[in-house]
Amino acid sequence: MGPPAFDDAFIQTLDTLFAWRRDVRRFRPDAVDPNHLRACLAAAHRAPSVGNSRPWRFVRVSDPARRAAIANSFSRCNAAAAEGYDAARAARYQALKLAGLNEAPEHLAVFCDDATEAGLGLGRASMPETLAYSVVGAVQCFWLAARARGLGVGWVSILEPARVTGILAVPETWRLVAYLCVGHPVEEHLDPELERHGWQAEDPRGTELYER
Repeated sequence: MGPPAFDDAFIQTLDTLFAWRRDVRRFRPDAVDPNHLRACLAAAHRAPSVGNSRPWRFVRVSDPARRAAIANSFSRCNAAAAEGYDAARAARYQALKLAGLNEAPEHLAVFCDDATEAGLGLGRASMPETLAYSVVGAVQCFWLAARARGLGVGWVSILEPARVTGILAVPETWRLVAYLCVGHPVEEHLDPELERHGWQAEDPRGTELYER
């Protein structure tokens, strides 16, 4: 069987999916369909990876005590981050909702297995960071698959990676890349929340193609 033909209607729908992929912080308590979760993980496993290493390791965090400890890590880091701004900017920062840790029905910690032997090191001898970049690609595939199924995803980066690794008792060679909150969004918006709440305007430089 040859490759599928992607017509204009599909391309337009795909562009719409990209546009509506938002970082979600407000979740309904409804449980996530386990079949949808498995399908999103399967999509993540189709991501490109350096040397076909597939170094991503998804950990579902269900234990309430571990969730609470990770939420405490967020609170510490969030308070410290606010102290790095002047008074006016700090007040605006503190008014933002930057995580859905207390509401999201699903928490997923995504690690890079730095000790993986898969791929035999191909493609990363001179750029070892591409192993972690591969995990980011898997997160993006998961995110788009979730959005297509009506789920929202929020990437929580205001955390202590070593602390999270210890809380979850994963191997020492696993490096935290992403902590994801997953669930059904309370609200839908086309624009990013940080733009909507006046934290920053869109930076157009990312849409430019630089020539050399």
